[in-house]
Amino acid sequence: MASSQFIAFALVTIILPTLTMAAEHIVGDDKGWTVNFNYTTWASGKVFHVGDTIVFKYQPPHNLYKVDGNGFKNCVASGEALTSGNDIITLGSTGKKWYICGFGKHCSELGQKLVINVEAEAPAPTPIPNAAYGLAASGYQIIVAAVAVVAGMIVA
Repeated sequence: MASSQFIAFALVTIILPTLTMAAEHIVGDDKGWTVNFNYTTWASGKVFHVGDTIVFKYQPPHNLYKVDGNGFKNCVASGEALTSGNDIITLGSTGKKWYICGFGKHCSELGQKLVINVEAEAPAPTPIPNAAYGLAASGYQIIVAAVAVVAGMIVA
């Protein structure tokens, strides 16, 4: 029993830092998902990676459709609309992703559409090759190991 908890603790300790590397992007920042906003400009300064989330915040009558390139170009909504007003989409694969509002002429005349390019997962940062970094990394590993041992002793 104690060894399975130790293994679980060790896995969480190893995996958790990589999970926190994913970014959350609020579409349109403080403007949210609305009309008469330039989403091309908004997206141009951002890098989207697999694992990141994009959050669409809006009020009715707006909605959200994930479409293909044709649907985006022609503002043709297909599939089921997302309508929560706080739609969170996890980017699960690389490539272009297209989103539109399907209400009235919000997409075709009022610019409520977004295209992004999703890149592969962000690589881990390259370690800084100096003695201070090596000591800090070693110290972290020692602390994690000590916590794991103490946790294993308490559970046992």
